[in-house]
Parts: sequence; structure tokens; C-alpha cells
Amino acid sequence: MPAIVLQMLCVAGLLGSAVLAIVLSRSKIATPIIYSATLAASAIALIASIHWLLGDTANATDLTFPIGLPWLGAHFRLDALASFFLVVVNLGGATASLYGLGYGHHEEAPQRVLPFFPAFLAGMNLVVLADDAFSYLLCWEFMSLVSWALVMAHHREAGNAKAGYVYLVMASFGTLALLLAFGLLAGPAGDYGFAAIRTAQHTPYVATLVLILMLLGAGSKAGLVPLHVWLPLAHPAAPSHVSALMSGVMTKVAIYGFIRVVFDLLGQPLWPASVVVLILGGITAVMGILYAMMENDLKRLLAYSTIENVGVIFASLGLALAFQANGLKLLAALAFTAALFHVLNHSFFKSLLFFGAGAVLTATGERDMDKLGGLIHRMPFTSFAVLMGCVAISALPPFNGFVSEWLMFQAVLHSPELPQWALKVTVPAVGALLALAAALAAACFVKAYGVTFLGRPRGVAAETAEEVDRYSLSAMFVLAALCLLAGILPGLVIDALSPITLQILGGRMPIQINEPWLSIAPIAESRSSYNGLLVMVFITISASSAVVFIHRFASRALRRGPAWGCGFSDPTPAAQYSGGSFAQPIRRVFGTLVFHARDHVEMPTPGDIRPARLRIELHDLIWEGMYQPIAGAVGLSSAWLNRLQFLTIRRYLSLVFATLVALLLVLAIWS
Repeated sequence: MPAIVLQMLCVAGLLGSAVLAIVLSRSKIATPIIYSATLAASAIALIASIHWLLGDTANATDLTFPIGLPWLGAHFRLDALASFFLVVVNLGGATASLYGLGYGHHEEAPQRVLPFFPAFLAGMNLVVLADDAFSYLLCWEFMSLVSWALVMAHHREAGNAKAGYVYLVMASFGTLALLLAFGLLAGPAGDYGFAAIRTAQHTPYVATLVLILMLLGAGSKAGLVPLHVWLPLAHPAAPSHVSALMSGVMTKVAIYGFIRVVFDLLGQPLWPASVVVLILGGITAVMGILYAMMENDLKRLLAYSTIENVGVIFASLGLALAFQANGLKLLAALAFTAALFHVLNHSFFKSLLFFGAGAVLTATGERDMDKLGGLIHRMPFTSFAVLMGCVAISALPPFNGFVSEWLMFQAVLHSPELPQWALKVTVPAVGALLALAAALAAACFVKAYGVTFLGRPRGVAAETAEEVDRYSLSAMFVLAALCLLAGILPGLVIDALSPITLQILGGRMPIQINEPWLSIAPIAESRSSYNGLLVMVFITISASSAVVFIHRFASRALRRGPAWGCGFSDPTPAAQYSGGSFAQPIRRVFGTLVFHARDHVEMPTPGDIRPARLRIELHDLIWEGMYQPIAGAVGLSSAWLNRLQFLTIRRYLSLVFATLVALLLVLAIWS
């Protein structure tokens, strides 16, 4: 059976599961049946995608249905790039379905989630497989609308209605930008098939406009700053396994759209385009992690962290554009591989962390980190899995996050080979921004893990928490294991990505499987190399030796003392570090400029029994300076236009007459 046919059958199975969920509706057996069906369909599609990616990817397979535009039909195609993103989509779908088998039993309104969950997975698969503009846009809009329904699943909770509204507006804006981009690519002839677009000649003017529109369309869905405003609202509003899909997978589908158009359909890029993508990526990475650092809501923190990782990916893609424009195929393949590797890595550890946040929410009912603490004793397995995710997302070896960011910085270090001075200056500057983002990410997840899982419980909910079900734990440990395996065996991943770089860039990195001791050498051994397996062995031996040494030579006397109270003798948990106090140094360095941060201290006079209070004031300057004025202008114009409903008949006739005269004047002047 052709691979594309098997993929479409899996999509049909997902859509059938959505229909079955409607039929079962409020039945108690709906949750296990639907999630089992989506798990099976996603697993089959995942295995088929991996088999095709590691097999014969030189020959793409396609399929045409007699639907859609009458003269075009609906085209679907499976090539190396699509197969990789199908791996990302279906791995996320399979683990989210496994997680949902347990988490779904805690859902208050499963009938609002079950029909849309498999449809969401089907929509993302179809976007990746689409091979003409009409099918792509139709599937893109289907994906957006179904995900909006999932965001609104808990619509009665405070803030969720606003999240759904903002998401719908931004999704519509993104679709409009994509529609205009494909219109320019199709040209006057209206060749909407990707094959025709790929072979057409596009002027620099058209290519520039398409790049800008793709940054607006795909960038808004991915979460590029300043188009990110929907993401920290919508991702926390959705159920946790849906949040994992939206953050770890749907943003990657948007990145796929950018790669498909800019790298594949547009042809050879111009180097100025890379400067725009690089700068946007660097700014997005730093802004995203600074927003995350200021957050105390665990799911919002993870959503903002997604913005940072999207910035890292776009910066790597900008590097690939710069090298490709100058004919440096090996370096372009290095930067492009780093971007794809980080796409895969982020889908692993961000899905894991959202699953962990869902487990915490299930066990405690809380997302505010300042009301948690001490969960490492009550939820040891969840704590261990989340710890692995935090280490991975902090880009610490031997986990996977380190490898992709290390590859990216290796590409940055080769920027002196670029001939343009604008790139010679821009690339190191963006590299510095990415290094800052990496350091802040480590601090951010020390805060997230420490405040949530360590210390003493700050409330009754944290004191009485219990470990979650085995399905949720299994999904988390599968992803944790993948984070470790991709970190210690990165050469296998790099070689698996080689067919994509050959298809898109016409070049590839050196074969890594031939390197001794499973090392990786991105360019050559004389320049740089890394061995995740040896690093893990060294860390394991060093840590074990330290433990043995301490237990062997330290005093055997048992000594107990009070827990450190941060300089206060009062043993109350309120004396512990909170999320706000942990972030205070970062807030004082960056907050004044980025957030207009202010600390308001209310200190009662001596003898006053009122408690002292510290109130932190933060401003989202992008929202307040860009989106609120637009919303206000729309509101004012709507109120003004609303008066037209209440005109008298004479005023209506006068308005029609004035409009007719104005149009005749315009026509006379124009002619």
C-alpha cells in the first residue's frame, strides 16, 4: 500500500473517531473508546511516517481527490519534509491520546472535548499533506476552528472567553495573510498547485511580499513576537493534553508552512530576507523567556516558553536562509538541521511539561505556583518526569535540548564566512540574544520546578495531593525517555533529517553514524564535536563517585536541624522563595525597560498591626501599545456605524444620493 494512502486512511480514522464521539456523546465509555481510537490511528501514522522517512524518500508519493476547485482537485503529497512533520504531529497525538486515557476521566464536560480532539489531529495531518493552496488553506482553517472549539471547552471559567475571542481574531488574520501569500505565488495564471508554484519564476518583489505575508500568517500561529498575544491566553485555557498539542505540535505545523513556502516554493532566497527572520527570531526568543520568567501561572509560563523556543527555531531558519543565499550548502544544512532538531526536541519536552502541569492541576486544582510546593513528596513520579523535562528545555547535557542549541551555535560561529557585512554584524548579535535566552530559560525552569515541587506545601491542596494515574505517567515517561535518547544518540536523528536537507537545500551534513563512539561532528572533527553518550557516562560516574565518597568518608553521626527559613526563624511556608521573589533580580534588570515594572511596598508604621504588602505592577507593552488601540478604534468605529441603523428614510435617501454623487466624481476624475 502506498504510504500516502495509509496516511489518508489514518486521517479518515481520526475523522471517524470524531463522528463516533458525537454519537456516543455523554456515554461513560466514550472517553476510553475515543482516546484508544486516536492512539491507534496516530501510532499507525507515526510508524508509517518513520518508516518512510528512514526508507526511500527520494520518490515522493501523491494522491488527488476530485473535490475542491473544479479545475484543480484536492492534491496531497508525502515527501521527506512532510514525513518529518507527520512524525512530530502523530507522536504528539499518540502521547496526548495515551495521556487522555487517564486525564480524560477528570474532564467535567468530555462532550466538549472528545469530538474535537481527533478532528484537531486530523486537521494537522491534512495541513502537512496538502499539496495545493486551496487544500492547504481549507485544512489550515479547519485546524484553527477545531482548536478554537477546544480552547472554548471550559468557556465558563474566567478569562477563557477572552482567550477564545483573541485566538479566533488572530487565526482569521493569519489565514488572510496566507491567502494573500498564495495568491501572489499563484500569479495571474492561478496555478494553485504546489508543483506549478515550485517551478514558476518569482520576482524579488513578489518573493519579498510573500516572505512578509508568511511571517504574518505562519508567524502568528507559531507565536512570533509581536503576533504572540493569543498564545499565552489560549494554551492555558485548553485542557492540558490539548495544550500540549497546541504548544508542542500546532506551532510546528505553522513552522512547517513557513518552511514549505519560503524554502521550497519560493526557490533560491535573497540574503536580506534572512536578516528579517534572524532579528525576529532573536527578539522573540528573549521576549518569550522574559515573559515566562515573570509568570506565576504554571501553564502560562509554559506557553510563554513556547514563544522563546519558536524564536530559537526561526533564528536557525534565518541562518539557513543566509547561508543558502550565499551558496554555502554545508553550513545551510547545519543551521536547517538545528532548526528541525529543535522542532522535534520542543515537541518532546514541551508536551512532557504540559502533561506535568496537567498532572499538578488534576492533583491539586491549582495552576498558581505560589500555592503549590512540596509536591516532590506527594507526586514523586510526576516530579521526576517533570525534572527531566526541565533539564531538557534548559538545554543542559546530556538531554536533547542541548544538542539542537549547540548545533545552532555552531552555525552562528561560522558567520564570518558570510560575505555581507550586514550579516556579519547581525548574526553574532542574534547569537548573543539566543545565548541570553538560553541562560534565562535555565533560570526560568529552576524557578518553575523549585517553587512547584520543592520546599514545603504552601496550601492544603499541595499537602493532600496524590499521584496521578498510570496512563498519564506512562505518557510522561515515554517523552522523558525520548528526551534522553535524542540527547545521547543525536547522530541518529541528524542522519534521519538528512533527506530533508537534501530535498530542500540540495546539501546535507556529514554522515554521523560513522563517527566513533556515537559522536557528532557537524562540520569536521578538527572544528568541533560532541558525544552525548560519553557526557552521560561521565555525569553518572561523577555523581555516583561523589555519593559513594560522601557516604564512605563523611561522619556517620545523624544530625537534624530546622529547615532553612531564608533568614527567618518563623517556620511558616510563606517564608520560602515564591515565584515573584525568585524572579525579582531578573525583573529589576529587564523589567523596567520591557514591562515598565514597578514594586509597590506598603509598610505600616510602627505600632500598626496591618501586614506589610508588596504589589508588583507589570505592563504588557505590546498588548497595551499595539492591540488595545486597534481594539479601541474598532469599538469606536462600530459604535459610530451603529447609528446608521436608526436613520430616518429621508436621511437614508440623502446618504444614498451623496454616495452616488461621490462615486460619479471619482469615476469622472479617474477617467
